[in-house]
Amino acid sequence: MSTSPSTSIAEPASVNSSAFLKGTELAGRILLAALFLLSGLGKIGSYSATAAYMSSAGVSAALLPLVIATEVGGAISIIVGWKTRITAFLLAGFAAQTAVTFHTNFADQIQMVMFLKNVSIAGAFLLLVANGAGPLSLDRRLAR
Repeated sequence: MSTSPSTSIAEPASVNSSAFLKGTELAGRILLAALFLLSGLGKIGSYSATAAYMSSAGVSAALLPLVIATEVGGAISIIVGWKTRITAFLLAGFAAQTAVTFHTNFADQIQMVMFLKNVSIAGAFLLLVANGAGPLSLDRRLAR
């Protein structure tokens, strides 16, 4: 039995539905940003320890307020979908820079995994740069 080129295994209608895709884009933004939101808030709670860790890596602890603002503010911006492309571009750079600054001891498997996690997150943010936040976002609402 042969199949014609127009015959294919179709995805269920629910997977292709507009509501499903909108919800998936929103969930993706929330999941991606949650790491930064929790990390930024955690730095507030452990300010001294974080400042000491930054200093031990050769990064001025004076930058910690900027780091916290970047993580918390950037996460909120991504979640609500406001200035998504710009924020995602900045957070991609932040994630890549963090990988290079703090996670290059590849002899330590945990550090290698942390490096690759940060690089992967940077890649996810670049997808947001390319595609935007989607329809359930302030960007879309403000564009109307």
